[in-house]
Amino acid sequence: MTAPRTHILRLLKWGRILARHGALKGLEAAPQTPPEVRRLFRIARLGASVPRTPDYAGAFRAIGPAAIKLGQTLATRPDLVGEEAANNLLELQDSLPPVPFDLIRAEIENGLGGPLEKFFAHVDPVPVGAASVAQVHRGRTIEGRDVAIKVLRPGVRKNFARDIDTYEWAAAHLESLGGEATRLRPQLTIANFKRWTLRELDLRREAASASELASAMDGHPGYRVPEIDWDRTCGTVMTLEWIDGIKISNREALIAAGHDLPDLARRLVLAFLRQAIAGGFFHADMHQGNLFVAADGTIVAIDFGIMGRIDRQARFWLAEILYGLTTGNYRRVAEIHFEAQYVPSYHNVDEFATALRAVGEPMRGKPVSELSVGQMLDGLFAITRDFDMKTQPHLLLLQKTMVMVEGVATQLDPNINMWDVAAPYVRDWIRGELGPETLLADRINTDVATLLRLPDLVRRLEEQVPKKGGAPEPPPIPHIPLIWDRKVRVAGTGGGGFWSHLAALVIGAGAGAAALFAWVH
Repeated sequence: MTAPRTHILRLLKWGRILARHGALKGLEAAPQTPPEVRRLFRIARLGASVPRTPDYAGAFRAIGPAAIKLGQTLATRPDLVGEEAANNLLELQDSLPPVPFDLIRAEIENGLGGPLEKFFAHVDPVPVGAASVAQVHRGRTIEGRDVAIKVLRPGVRKNFARDIDTYEWAAAHLESLGGEATRLRPQLTIANFKRWTLRELDLRREAASASELASAMDGHPGYRVPEIDWDRTCGTVMTLEWIDGIKISNREALIAAGHDLPDLARRLVLAFLRQAIAGGFFHADMHQGNLFVAADGTIVAIDFGIMGRIDRQARFWLAEILYGLTTGNYRRVAEIHFEAQYVPSYHNVDEFATALRAVGEPMRGKPVSELSVGQMLDGLFAITRDFDMKTQPHLLLLQKTMVMVEGVATQLDPNINMWDVAAPYVRDWIRGELGPETLLADRINTDVATLLRLPDLVRRLEEQVPKKGGAPEPPPIPHIPLIWDRKVRVAGTGGGGFWSHLAALVIGAGAGAAALFAWVH
């Protein structure tokens, strides 16, 4: 187990970096920041040259590879880090200077178990992309096939494990502050982040995900996944079909090649809905750099390190929520939130439906270009606070992907109406899955309404019984002794004392202790 002193020193360093990039100032102003942490952020900024405009993405990039991935995760959590920080983190590009090819060659040979020439006739030593986890080289097999070769960075597994250990430690202490920090469940956020990251660090898992998605999307027109070369794939190396195409972000090139951009936008949205709602297994990293358009107009996806999965019950809830929002049936959307236990039963379903209407009505019938995403998010997260809704980490990847898909689709077609595209698909899927009985659903719901109005006591009892289906089991939360517990002794001290006090200063992002570090040095 890592000593608390080690976590503190890491947080000292990271907190100071955040302060120098102005990242603590915005977090300090966020209404959801606990008062104890807000005071420490003010201290942390003392003595630091703070830019007028916070650069959250720059701060996470300066901290290191694991922080880049964490920043991308926090981009989906404006409720946790604030809207300004979340929007800035969406711009966080996962790119780093490349590893020298000699080291990459050694990784390939160690992973595949033989000299590079046994598997490849040629490998370009200059990578086509270098990210925090791996880098990609173009190559040609000895059989003459053009391929992309993805190779883990040397030592990346050890470095990520070290940093995630500290994230877990900091999240446990932050959550122990209670109040809003407990409702937002930072420990569960880090637990999910750890689970997703461990998947990315095993390229066999990524290859299997690509293969599974390819099977699920078989027969869906206009979307495909590159073929995996299993003979040249292992835990640290993945080889797959090379894709020739235009990046979906290159509007000018797409137009010059004669592609129909509004049609591309529509097909991208439908491909995502097919994955998330019909299949329950979706590509969760659908940003512009991971999507290409082939000569025949087919959208080709790459990079399957981050995948999302939703079980059948949750998909029904999701489909009904989406359809309810697109059709204005806010009462049904509210009921689903209560059925799924997203909203505690002591709240009123009609009041929740009214709150949803206040957010949903301004969006309906308008193109994305006329919508304020910021205002929408403000409204949605105000609802979560007003109705004591706990964070649902199993939906975080879905939320992140929906934001990505919307962004790409809007760039292709600024006038696209996401609701109009989604509603027919979702309606047809619900009808196809449930059959003719769905036509009677509203009538049945009305006729038995009185039977559903059971006493509050029954619903409270139901909350104590785990539901079958719905949200998947969350990942286990490690038990982390809190440093200010007097029973915990820190190496090199006689108990809580100095190190316990110092630990209190670094809770959250290591802010307060960073200021002390600046004063001492």
